[in-house]
Amino acid sequence: MTALPDDALLLGACDAGPITLPLRLGNRHGLIAGATGTGKTVSVLRLVEGFSKAGVPVIIADVKGDVAGLGLPGTMNPRIEQRLMEIGLEGMAFDGLPVTFWDLFGQQGHPLRTTVSEIGPLLLSRILELSEAQAGVLDIAFALADAEGLLLLDLDDLRAVLAHIGEQREAVSKAYGLVSPQSLAALQRALLKFEQEGARSLLGEPAIELPDLMRSAADGRGMVNVIAAETLVLKPRLYASFLLWLLSELFEQLPEVGDLDKPKLVFVFDEAHLLFADCPPSLQQRIEQVVRLIRSKGVGVYFCTQSPSDIPDVVLSQLGHRIQHALRAFTPRDQKAVRTAAETFVPNPALDVARVISELGVGEALVSTLQAGGRPMPVERTRMAPPGCRLGAISPAERAALRAQSGLGGKYDALLNRESAFEVLAARAAQASASPAPASTNAPAGRGTTTPPATKSGSAVSDFLWGTGRRQGAVEAMAKSAARTVGNQLGRQLLRGLLGGLIGGRR
Repeated sequence: MTALPDDALLLGACDAGPITLPLRLGNRHGLIAGATGTGKTVSVLRLVEGFSKAGVPVIIADVKGDVAGLGLPGTMNPRIEQRLMEIGLEGMAFDGLPVTFWDLFGQQGHPLRTTVSEIGPLLLSRILELSEAQAGVLDIAFALADAEGLLLLDLDDLRAVLAHIGEQREAVSKAYGLVSPQSLAALQRALLKFEQEGARSLLGEPAIELPDLMRSAADGRGMVNVIAAETLVLKPRLYASFLLWLLSELFEQLPEVGDLDKPKLVFVFDEAHLLFADCPPSLQQRIEQVVRLIRSKGVGVYFCTQSPSDIPDVVLSQLGHRIQHALRAFTPRDQKAVRTAAETFVPNPALDVARVISELGVGEALVSTLQAGGRPMPVERTRMAPPGCRLGAISPAERAALRAQSGLGGKYDALLNRESAFEVLAARAAQASASPAPASTNAPAGRGTTTPPATKSGSAVSDFLWGTGRRQGAVEAMAKSAARTVGNQLGRQLLRGLLGGLIGGRR
């Protein structure tokens, strides 16, 4: 049996020997690419399993439902047995990993939530693709909420503050800067669109605490946090926004640690092309910034996608570890993608990389990892090692049993709705409407004041002229008749003369 290195992950074997990924360089990021059905998901599971067994927590999005098998032991079959013999792992044990299931919608795992305040105006502006003026209104909303002690937890809170700004727009503009009705309306429309994409499930309490994503099991293995994304992936904007927020939170909260003996956390983006498809330039810029800098926080980021061309060049240049499964070149565009993938490897004189990429079988890959000194090794044709976990989906009953073992259900499963901006502003409005309005001494007749008759003998005349509660008076009847002709000059003169004479006579 091939000896497993203590300070490296065994990925597979080539003709020259085992292919490993040094743990101390696990924070240098990586790429797992290949066409559908070539075995890249198995390579991802092998990578995750290696990190977990080394004590490194992992966060991975489960887009197709086939990552959940990490929590259960696998079983032997002829293909796995043959592969284990080829790479010298005949005695490999099959075992599941400690897993915690999460789900933005709370169906396939513990709910994953954050608050509006934790996202902040800068990232929220980028997510909503706001203009400079609209982003300025959002900044004012956050500043006003802080000044008035209003908690921004969910969409209702943010909408309530924006409505409050609209009602007090002149005063707010004087205190914080101009708030135009157009920018305010555009911001409200952007929030509506974001809500329709599922943002209401993302925003609220209890918000996720990062230490709960960085736990270790009792036996020292790193916890694997599986984010159920089968439904989430149908909403690409929400999927990208959530993962970017999570990565940004890690970047902002974790301290600088430099190069450690092993990463503090590994983040795996499955179906990474969805992260960059139709991605606004501001969001892509943020992703590039975080990926470039987060390795110094001890976090490794691994992208799994079909082709390296799915990843922007600026991000691709930061990925030191490469696992490239087969690419099929059926079209000119596919041929260009193959050439691009071949050019990203350190050349190996013994391999025609562009040709081999199209010839790789299932479970084979071209692998190049960083070695001592951070130098990339020449690419090798590698037979990838299978993981010891189950390959494939799990049943709802098995998922429920694994979910119950996490010990986090009591903390996150129940939605918390404490008093925040929405409730405070609603209470203020109710209090204002309940306060009695001051009586006006100059109110016209019929608007809350009456003109009592001076004498009993004048009551009949008064009733005739001004009417009673059940009968129209002569003045009101003549006024309405005159009003019908108010469109011409003669009608207006008649109305003014008639009312002037009657009111003067009454006096």
